[in-house]
Amino acid sequence: MLNASPDLRQQLLQYSDFAPARNTRTTSVSTIILLSADVDSVMGLLHLREFQPLMIFATPSVARIFSDENSLFRCLERSVPPAFWQPLPINSVVPIGLLACTAVSLGGDYPDYVSSSLRKDLAKDEAVIGLEFARKGKRFFYAPSISGQNEAWKQHAREADLALLDGTFWTDNELIDVRGSGKTAREIGHMPLSGPNGMLEQFPPAGKGRRVLIHLNNTNPVLDEGSAANQAVRDAGWEVAYDGMEFEL
Repeated sequence: MLNASPDLRQQLLQYSDFAPARNTRTTSVSTIILLSADVDSVMGLLHLREFQPLMIFATPSVARIFSDENSLFRCLERSVPPAFWQPLPINSVVPIGLLACTAVSLGGDYPDYVSSSLRKDLAKDEAVIGLEFARKGKRFFYAPSISGQNEAWKQHAREADLALLDGTFWTDNELIDVRGSGKTAREIGHMPLSGPNGMLEQFPPAGKGRRVLIHLNNTNPVLDEGSAANQAVRDAGWEVAYDGMEFEL
């Protein structure tokens, strides 16, 4: 779209929910919730540094990682007024817009780039979180990184009308089998779908809600609709997310 004519660009933008509200230096994004301090979760903030002010929700420990050790994120203060960091405590209902949001600890660890001196002062249960959103009797649960180190998320997923859950890897050794080396799924914070104590075994979907697998890695055979893995998750009552998928509660 960068090479499109101004008229064509405007036509394309009018169909986007994220089209600039006023000009090309703004964005419709106003509130961001950080699920962890992992690089792929936070780098987008730097791309938004020159737009309008942002409200950023994060657990106190995750926010501290950026305030104490990562001076690069001070560029978020360039907007007028600067980005506003809002604490998101575990297991507390926080109003965000029209939604009631609850942060749920998913276990997991802080990224390797966090210094050992700071790491020892951070709350373990604030490292990686899932989010429950509630409104008018409907619940939505979002957890793209489930380590399997605790079980707190299961109740929220079971009670949700819609749960989008971690489907990153099919097997624990998936990356090792593909690359010939590396870490297991569990070692990088993702419970595999198959195998002993995998997602399909630990959390059989049941009840009124929909259970959808998200965050699938490109090595995951579940992405192949003709694969045995894809058939297995569908037989177990799961849905597999796809680009452009929409939900209505």
